[in-house]
Parts: sequence; structure tokens; C-alpha cells
Amino acid sequence: MPCQPFREALSARLDDEPLGMPARALDDHLSVCPACAGWADDAAAVTRRARLAPAPAVPDLTAAVLTALPRELPGVAAAARARLLDTALRLALLAVGVAQAGLAWPVLVHGAGAMSAPVHMAHESGAWNLAVGASFLAVAAAPRLAAGALPFLGTLSVLLVPVTVADLSSGHVHPERAAAHLLLLAGVVLVAVVAWRASRGRSGGVVGRRVTA
Repeated sequence: MPCQPFREALSARLDDEPLGMPARALDDHLSVCPACAGWADDAAAVTRRARLAPAPAVPDLTAAVLTALPRELPGVAAAARARLLDTALRLALLAVGVAQAGLAWPVLVHGAGAMSAPVHMAHESGAWNLAVGASFLAVAAAPRLAAGALPFLGTLSVLLVPVTVADLSSGHVHPERAAAHLLLLAGVVLVAVVAWRASRGRSGGVVGRRVTA
């Protein structure tokens, strides 16, 4: 049988058209006809070159894309600022706690600074100040304790302020003694901020888990 019908079938196969003969008959012919097998390879190569087109040149946008990107991801920067603020609060609370304990120590050991009060009353005052300093130090070491310490420390400071103002106006307390209470107020404010930030972080975490669930 002449090769022309088989070559027409090969051309139709390359163009995804009907072969005009059984596919097995075409494959059997190619297996025994080296000329048609070579012609099929050449035709396939020509068809491939004809169908392939050079890709258009694409400008390099790497520099433009990198320039448009922010220097820091907003979430990462916010988290870094939050960690920095938390660290600053804890360090400030640590300093206030040490200073508060420092005010109590001379009274407990030597009775110094008792302001002519009875010795036992001075010792009680020193123990009280030391307990307050220990509370500040505990919150600085473990910020999760801030919410639990706040009712005690907040009540103390709220009651102490009007009493101290009244005692100052009537001359029942020395100004330097009253000024020492500013340390307590600073510590209470720091504990309140730590407790507020901790509660906000927990509520944010719950919302995030609900959204992603």
C-alpha cells in the first residue's frame, strides 16, 4: 500500500483531526516503514516550531516591587512596640517596688523615720510598706498577677489620698512623709496599666481564635 494515505493520517493526527483510518493501522505501518516514521518525526518538529512563538519581553519589576513593600509588616511592628512597652512597664514597676521596700527597711530594722510614732506603730507601717513593695515586685515578675493585686492597691491609694491631704492641711503629717506616698500612687498606676493591657490582650486573643475558627 502506498505511504501517502498514512502520511495524510499522520498530518491529521498532528492537527487533532480524524485520521481517516484506524489508529492501529497507522501505528502498524509506522513500525514497519522507516521512511514514514522519519517523516512523522520531521513533521512533528516542524509543527512544534510553527506553534511555538517567542515570549514577549517582560520588564524586570523586582526593584519597583521591593520599593513598594513596607519596611516592616504592620503586625510585626505593633507586636514589637507592645513588647517594648510591656518591658518598660515591668522595669518601672520593679524600680518602684525596690524603692517602696527601701522606705520600709529602715523603719523595720532601726525604727528610723518613725516620726515620733510608737515603735510598734512604726513597725506596722514598715511592714505595710514592705508588703506594698512586695506586691509591686510580684506584678513586675508575673504581670498576670496585676488584676488580683489591683483591688487591694487601688483601695489603699484611693483612701490614702484624701486622708493625706487632710492631714497635710491640719499639720498632722510632715510634707516629706506625704511625698513618699507619691511612690505608692505611681506603683498603683503602673499596676493598673499592666492589668488593663493584660485584659486587652486576652480579649484580643479570644476574638482572634473565634474569627479563625
